[in-house]
Amino acid sequence: MAIEVLVHGPLSRTELARRLDLSAGSLTRLTKPLIESGLLVEVPEAGTPAEVRQGRPSQPLDVVAESRSFLGFKITDDMVYGVVTTLRSDIVARHDRPLTTHDPARVADLLAEMTDELTRSHPRIAGVGIGVGGLVQDRAVVGESPFLHWREVPLAALVEERTGLPVVVENDVAALVEAESWFGAGRGLDRFVVLTIGAGIGYGLVLGGKRVPYVEEDRGFGRHWIVNPNGPLTPDGERGSAVSLLTIGNIRYQVQAATGRDHTYEEILALAAAGEPMPTRVIDESARALGTLVAQIANFAMPQKILLAGEGVGLMDVAGKTVEDTVRAHRHPLAAPIDLETKVSDFHDWARGAAVLAIQVLVLGAGEV
Repeated sequence: MAIEVLVHGPLSRTELARRLDLSAGSLTRLTKPLIESGLLVEVPEAGTPAEVRQGRPSQPLDVVAESRSFLGFKITDDMVYGVVTTLRSDIVARHDRPLTTHDPARVADLLAEMTDELTRSHPRIAGVGIGVGGLVQDRAVVGESPFLHWREVPLAALVEERTGLPVVVENDVAALVEAESWFGAGRGLDRFVVLTIGAGIGYGLVLGGKRVPYVEEDRGFGRHWIVNPNGPLTPDGERGSAVSLLTIGNIRYQVQAATGRDHTYEEILALAAAGEPMPTRVIDESARALGTLVAQIANFAMPQKILLAGEGVGLMDVAGKTVEDTVRAHRHPLAAPIDLETKVSDFHDWARGAAVLAIQVLVLGAGEV
């Protein structure tokens, strides 16, 4: 019930009973403890003058977003990004620290220090969510993380011991998908896809309004997804794979191999925009790969929307037309246009996603969603 109000509220009791298939009496019994705990509140019906409101049934229920706060952390290979969010995942504070070691105990120490600093100004912290690039088991153990060189690290337990707060750990892409599905671009959609490009390739599918978990999550997704069999062979990924063509590291590798000079991703995009031959060639090939990938996803998953996110989305600014042309070339001429939304974001959005996992699991009891 709280989930329904959180995601879709404020909702009248009549509408809430209809959505949950409950009688008026059952709804009253279920809402009473939630109101008494301060999680739900009765709010005035929008547009209705106070003098004509008649009784409780006309008063919609809504979540008290500020009743609880949550910490979300996104761990990269060299930084930890932290946020404090409300119950509706609005970011109210940010705090980042460099990551100078990958030793699990010392990483947990750093997370505890950041938690202590953030709870000083936000004392009503209800839980902690942590997003990690890698395979996460039971939302507690990092089974494998290539970026951190971890295997079987009980991260939730390590942080809980140091903070005294309940902790949820999840794959970072999965957390981002949950946040966008509940509160972002995918809100209210039955079929929704998140595709991320950056240090790696991430993919998340929502069907029936729920994220679809899969066993091989973040175990090299895209490394074997061949989008151009004649494409480049790079140190990371099969020849012509999505990883070889779209990840920042491999784009930089291709330009360096051809020119003998190392450039940042932003410099390569700028050089391509200026018409420099080799950066232009690499970026155009990446754009065609992205268009092919988006078209393949649309052809098979048939989503209502695809959200493109991650630190590599600057590709769209330089070669967006190439992406769009390639998408059309790989779709049926009469196919409906793809609702492709590009989200320019930073790692705080990923940290927010981790906080949403904490909201789902620790407060609302959503479990494996």
